[in-house]
Amino acid sequence: MDKQITSVNNPLIKRLVQLKSKSRERRDSGLFLLEGKRELSLAIKGGYTVDTLLYFPEYFSASEANSMSRYNIEIIEISKEVFQKLAHRDTTEGVIAVVKSKHHSLEDLKFKKKNPLLLVAEAPEKPGNIGALLRTADAANVDAVIIANPKSDLYNANIIRSSVGCVFTTEIAMASSQEAITFLKTYNFNIFCATLQDAKNYNEQDYTLPSAIVVGTEATGLTQVWREASTQNVIIPMQGVIDSMNVSVAAGILVFEAKRQRNFE
Repeated sequence: MDKQITSVNNPLIKRLVQLKSKSRERRDSGLFLLEGKRELSLAIKGGYTVDTLLYFPEYFSASEANSMSRYNIEIIEISKEVFQKLAHRDTTEGVIAVVKSKHHSLEDLKFKKKNPLLLVAEAPEKPGNIGALLRTADAANVDAVIIANPKSDLYNANIIRSSVGCVFTTEIAMASSQEAITFLKTYNFNIFCATLQDAKNYNEQDYTLPSAIVVGTEATGLTQVWREASTQNVIIPMQGVIDSMNVSVAAGILVFEAKRQRNFE
């Protein structure tokens, strides 16, 4: 019979509540909480190690839960009260997993192509923007995403939710801006920075060689270190009243121009 937990005062549940709410706890333990069937499936597909699976049988059947035991996962049945204590959103399908995080170092990046295409985001803060950037990267099948000077915990529940699981299927590295620039220059990437200063129209550039498209925050843009390291600064001509657009929209325009030039390969 599966292990069962019915009390929110259970020591394990108390620890998982801390894991859910505190980024420091996630960082120190190397674990995070994940909820939802699709997210669980994508995490396994992405090579993540699932430590424990907790399920509420009214929403997620015992047979579904036990089918996961082939991955050498501890299976625990939980009560509705415990599930509601751990779940981040109301519509989760009755399954919560404790998953081991990855290191996301630049050295771990693996490129399948000789002319990789990367998306770099400097200091993104809003979970919704980070999730949208990861969805854009997944849609374009870029080789990797580098988050420079990260301001948010990658395993924040809102990032996982807004990325619809793309956080698990995308090659991601996190580093300082200077470390990222050194890495890109070491591997001879052309660096295209989305910024107003000394910029040329984005569609006048050649993205068919190893390329990194770099975007900054909507509020402050890219820092000087990126502007100085850039092979070419690029701009998307604006035709309306406002002078900027959402960072994930801008990233999508730039990335898909690069994909078009590469015949979507």
